[in-house]
Amino acid sequence: MELDIDNTVDKLVQRANASILIGTSSWKEQFVEALTVNPGDDDGGDEDGNDDEPPSPSCMDYIMHFLTLFWKIIFAFIPPTDFYGGYLCFVVSILCIGIVTAIIGDVASHFGCTLGIKDSVTAIVFVALGTSIPDTFASKVAAIQDKYADASVGNVTGSNAVNVFLGIGLAWTMAAIYHRMNGDVFRVETGNLAFSVTLFCSEACIAILILLVRRSKAVGGELGGPRFYKYITATALIGLWLIYLIASSLEAYGVIKVGKNA
Repeated sequence: MELDIDNTVDKLVQRANASILIGTSSWKEQFVEALTVNPGDDDGGDEDGNDDEPPSPSCMDYIMHFLTLFWKIIFAFIPPTDFYGGYLCFVVSILCIGIVTAIIGDVASHFGCTLGIKDSVTAIVFVALGTSIPDTFASKVAAIQDKYADASVGNVTGSNAVNVFLGIGLAWTMAAIYHRMNGDVFRVETGNLAFSVTLFCSEACIAILILLVRRSKAVGGELGGPRFYKYITATALIGLWLIYLIASSLEAYGVIKVGKNA
């Protein structure tokens, strides 16, 4: 019991220190941080608590730094968190995310048009992949640094809930108000949305069953565990993703006929 309390206290202290380090007080600090190669923090520091020597960046850290340098410099122009209590940083960050999302959507649409790919297929393959990669890395870091898988698994459901309920709901509300003010009716064709949502919900139930099965004594947790179970779980989840992409794409092109298309 005492060991669990000590671990909890150490975790709270680490999170408090991390929350302090997240904030920035000046643009100079942000640009210096953007141009500096920082070591990855996946390991969570030394297990023995010896932090006298800071870790040095690895080769992968340098590669990722130069690949993301353009975006680091762009986002360094966002106001620091010390300005107006962080509200200005929050608002500007949301606007930048919206602008980047719009750019990614247009680029993906033109890319799909160039290759002769339908917009629905482009959305589930390229746009969804690009917008979900940050959540994937966030879940990975949360899974490594947290004792439980609550943060990593909850991030998946929480981020998708925001995308669906807030993203679509807010956008459709604004569109409905705009069309209503112009005397028009806002209507969105269903397309292959019903098939994709049904397939996604079915595979989500399978993913939940996999997490429940992994709670057995042989594995002992939703994530990690023995090497064999890790590879089996990863292969199964990636296979579900591939099945979703292939089935949705075939339905979009009329190979799989469902409902009115049958």
